[in-house]
Amino acid sequence: MKGFRVVCNRHHCVDQQLCRWLLLSLDRLPGDKVNMTQELIANMLGVRREGVTASAGKLQKAGLISYKRGRITVTDRAGLEERVCECYAVVKEEYDRLLSHDHVAAA
Repeated sequence: MKGFRVVCNRHHCVDQQLCRWLLLSLDRLPGDKVNMTQELIANMLGVRREGVTASAGKLQKAGLISYKRGRITVTDRAGLEERVCECYAVVKEEYDRLLSHDHVAAA
């Protein structure tokens, strides 16, 4: 999966990468909140913090997220899904396949 992330980071804008990261995080967390600073997100995406700040600002202005002091609340998941690159679907499908009960039972 790491190699796939590198390709995504190289070919897609920070906005799309942030949407992907948020959606993948929400897929594994209860609720609609992610507690993470922009600095940590930038490190995970391999981009500058200023890029994450600008992208988060755009998403907040569009009404897709609410961001305050290390807490991101997704207010419009469908809107994020419209903006995310195709990498989200590919990574989600692979995670779902690897973590499915059928796969675990077969192992």
